[in-house]
Amino acid sequence: MDHDRDSATGLNRRDFIRLTALGGALATAAAGTIACETPERPAAPAATAAPGGFELEEWTVAQLQEAMASGRLTARAVAERYLARIEAVDRQGPMLGSVIEINPDALAIADTLDEERRSGRTRGPLHGVPVLVKDNIDTADRMRTSAGSLALAGSIAPRDAFVAERLRAAGAIILGKANLSEWANFRSTRSTSGWSGRGGLCRNPYALDRNTCGSSSGSGAAASANLCAIAIGTETDGSIVCPSSANGVVGIKPTLGLVSRAGIVPIAHSQDTAGPMARTVTDAAILLGAIAGVDPRDAATAAAGGRIADYAAALDPGGLAGRRIGVARQVFGFHPGVDALMEAAIDAMKSQGAVIVDPVEFEHRDEIGDPEFEVLLYEFKADLNQYLASLGPAAPAKSLADLIAFNEQNKDREMPYFGQEIFLRAEEKGPLTSKAYLDALETSKRLARAEGIDAVVAKHQLDAIVAPTGGPAWMTDLINGDHFGGGASTLAAVAGYPAVTVPAGYVFGLPVGLTFFAGAWTEPALIRMAFAFEQATKHRRAPRLLPTAELTV
Repeated sequence: MDHDRDSATGLNRRDFIRLTALGGALATAAAGTIACETPERPAAPAATAAPGGFELEEWTVAQLQEAMASGRLTARAVAERYLARIEAVDRQGPMLGSVIEINPDALAIADTLDEERRSGRTRGPLHGVPVLVKDNIDTADRMRTSAGSLALAGSIAPRDAFVAERLRAAGAIILGKANLSEWANFRSTRSTSGWSGRGGLCRNPYALDRNTCGSSSGSGAAASANLCAIAIGTETDGSIVCPSSANGVVGIKPTLGLVSRAGIVPIAHSQDTAGPMARTVTDAAILLGAIAGVDPRDAATAAAGGRIADYAAALDPGGLAGRRIGVARQVFGFHPGVDALMEAAIDAMKSQGAVIVDPVEFEHRDEIGDPEFEVLLYEFKADLNQYLASLGPAAPAKSLADLIAFNEQNKDREMPYFGQEIFLRAEEKGPLTSKAYLDALETSKRLARAEGIDAVVAKHQLDAIVAPTGGPAWMTDLINGDHFGGGASTLAAVAGYPAVTVPAGYVFGLPVGLTFFAGAWTEPALIRMAFAFEQATKHRRAPRLLPTAELTV
């Protein structure tokens, strides 16, 4: 097997992760902006681990709720502890660089939520729980929404994204914005995941010289390193599941339309979605329940009506018993250590009563990459121009062409390591009525859906398909860019179908995830199986913020 090719699509994965692991400075004068590595001031990985003894380490949403309900902690006290943790680990010590900006109103929001609790009102399981959201999600407050770019470093959204609205309504405290691969990793074919012009480089908390994957790099690293209780990422192809795997957390990429994209800096409306990233399946399920919903601003969510479930009700430790699970062997073979973990995962599922169908094959796996990328180029130009127009007449950039010009004029800060080849290719594309676009869209969806996941599920009567989410994190290399080995994100991403990744073990101390995926609207079933696997194996362990990987067997 060609180890440099995506095992699910056949596309060269070195290029593909830069093109479609989509969903990354100079600090502005914005209140709460965190200083991270910049091109002018590179920071070396810390030689020692961060300060230990964090009081809330690995605490779940339920534990936080119990502490606040009993009066042992207030929402303000919880927020203060996480802010202190960010100061110690993200700004100092290891300097993870996972948080691009702190919400200057976080403690005031916590005070309001404490007053509500004292008056007998709680908004649900997230009341008073701190969350970080990726910096491509609009918040109409004093924080910026920049997609990691200096071009939008001063941009304040005129309205909350639907996801932000739902989080606030649920009582969550938006603690700040997470760093990301700039423009959700859709700017250059030579990008380094986890780097953005505004936020600098985000580091992997298991080994600081290793990559976080992308583009939801900061969301994955921060959730894993206990800088927040839960986090929100976004994905176009791999941007939730890959950083979840590389940073040892759970990630859920929902069915397209389950979570509104309104107010999220886009790549492509046919694949974009936001989703939860958390340390446990339980917390990810609770978070998914909070952000799912029908939104008039996003027509795709109309299909979610009647399909939104109580995802926490799917948390069944016996959820693997009798389930038919297919093994996508085509996604194996890129790393022997990963293969060994997957064999152990299959054995664990068998021990829990799962019926394993091994192998299952995707007939058109080598044909999806090219039409997918064509679709993304067309939709990126159209969707981004529409988003920029929504920011109003005072927006710092009005079009993709403006962003290209800004980057060229600010090369030293915006393009010190890699360029904007994808921006230039997208700008050349015509309207969404173009035959080339429509043909590519039809082909990619057909191959991923009817002739892809749907066909395999029906042929073998499967409840889910499993595959390695990705490999152990590669060394971050700002000179040559990413060194992605393999992974399983593309079929579900192109189809718009759900995927859940859960920790499956470690290779030289670096986490590796197992992905469960299936057809549209199967989130409850996937969560049930992922939870049962998690409870049977309990692989998750907190990172130690080591300077490099544990190079011992």
